[in-house]
Amino acid sequence: MIGDIVAEVADELDVADIRRRARQLADDLGFRSAKSYRLATIVSELAHNLHFHAAAGRTIRLTPVELSGRVGIEVVSSDTGPGIADVALAMSDGYSTNRGLGAGLPGVARLADDFHISSELGVGTTVVARLWR
Repeated sequence: MIGDIVAEVADELDVADIRRRARQLADDLGFRSAKSYRLATIVSELAHNLHFHAAAGRTIRLTPVELSGRVGIEVVSSDTGPGIADVALAMSDGYSTNRGLGAGLPGVARLADDFHISSELGVGTTVVARLWR
């Protein structure tokens, strides 16, 4: 199977690059176009969050996965930033700390087939999203 893709997210060019690489990985694994776009949107939203909210350790990892004959891609977004004070609030539609639409994390959760977020103040945040072919 194809190997992992790991990218540091320092600026908006990195966001565009990892989004492009996610689409390519999905295409290489035989994802249909609609699922490929879903993956690209998930990656883009998570990478933008890293760029705008995390001060350090801003990494996106794309991993091809296989489980019981299903093929998918796992996206792990992690940082060593400030953490999220109230994860439930951050997951509610319309909530934003930077005057955005507040659709990023809730949108990722809706687009992903599997979604998990963990965060600790002063330690950082990790988001895991999976999309199955």
